Amino acid sequence: MNTVTLAPSLRFVSSIEEIGRDRWNALTGTMNPFTRYEFLHALETTGCTSEKSGWQPHHAVVYRGSGGTGNSLEDRSQLLAVMPLYLKTNSWGEYVFDWSWANAYQSYGFDYYPKLVTAAPFTPSSGRRIFIDESQNREALLKLLIAKTEEKAGLLGASSWHVLFPLEEEYEALSDLGLLTRIATQFHWQNRDYESFDDFLNDLNSRKRKSIRKERRQVSEQGISFRITEGEAISDEQWSDFYLYYQTTYLSRGMQGYLKRVFFKTIATTMPEQIFLVNAVKDGKDIAAALFFKNGEKLFGRYWGCRSEYQFLHFETCYYQGLDYAIKHGLRVFDAGAQGEHKIQRGFRPITTYSNHWIANQGFSDAIENFLKEERPHILGYQMDANSLLPFRNSDQD
Repeated sequence: MNTVTLAPSLRFVSSIEEIGRDRWNALTGTMNPFTRYEFLHALETTGCTSEKSGWQPHHAVVYRGSGGTGNSLEDRSQLLAVMPLYLKTNSWGEYVFDWSWANAYQSYGFDYYPKLVTAAPFTPSSGRRIFIDESQNREALLKLLIAKTEEKAGLLGASSWHVLFPLEEEYEALSDLGLLTRIATQFHWQNRDYESFDDFLNDLNSRKRKSIRKERRQVSEQGISFRITEGEAISDEQWSDFYLYYQTTYLSRGMQGYLKRVFFKTIATTMPEQIFLVNAVKDGKDIAAALFFKNGEKLFGRYWGCRSEYQFLHFETCYYQGLDYAIKHGLRVFDAGAQGEHKIQRGFRPITTYSNHWIANQGFSDAIENFLKEERPHILGYQMDANSLLPFRNSDQD
């Protein structure tokens, strides 16, 4: 009896729940805290990613089999690939800035929104964006995902599709298949087998080493100490204080924070092993906090805020406490978030981040492609200048 092998099929689903935790994580893994089911599901169930927030889930699922009926993919279908996807009605929370593209569309009487975005929402951190079963033909499934996503964009009236912060290998593969390419810069710290914070400082030139020691000493002389609480041990009071600080940081910029209090409480329950909180304490009271994510290799600094401003408090809470933690736990890289030239003099090296873009309108696509070609040498020149400013004693800055 001959066995018929069904061709891959693709569906777009309005909630990650339609795929399920076990099936999603079987493809994505849980190493990256920002693409695992628990993180993305918490964003959905707490209303952080929704039609109202401008991040409407529209995830792409490739499967072989029936694909189920109704609102779920049944177990008898074989999951071949998943890709986080959102229908966006704004450009907030992306960190790959395309406001000028939207303005250009508007000036010619076209609508830039909605658009489609593949990303970890509100998280400028690089990682895999398209998850394909290793036993499958990756190129064939990638071509299917591209074709169907572009087709779906047309049906939804979306101007474009953007893949934000993919891995370099994904970026190259998407480029080879016709998507436009863009680069940008972040600053990451790399652990060169340091045994202590002083060991790291000894890698720096004398002037910068003294400067950092002075900053840390001045924080201590203001009567400020620090404590670290791992995910499941973070108390309700700590979460309440942290959320107040988090919102205060955004309000100081005239904005509201993207994430809701219940989101943080949810991930503390569902993925506690990947988060910890650093609290700054003065006179027995918490005055600031920073939330970090982690895996076995990497530390991610994400959200911070304070009750009152103190000199060098931000650097100590967000950077030096993170460096201490990374060294103590043998983490190889510290990704402290987007932008921040002040990180260079604290030993954070410039690294390249990537994005890919598909623009439906050919005229705009050509114009944006030219813009990206002109932008690239400026980004590369900026990275060279940043490298020249690194404070390490060794001449080799690679």
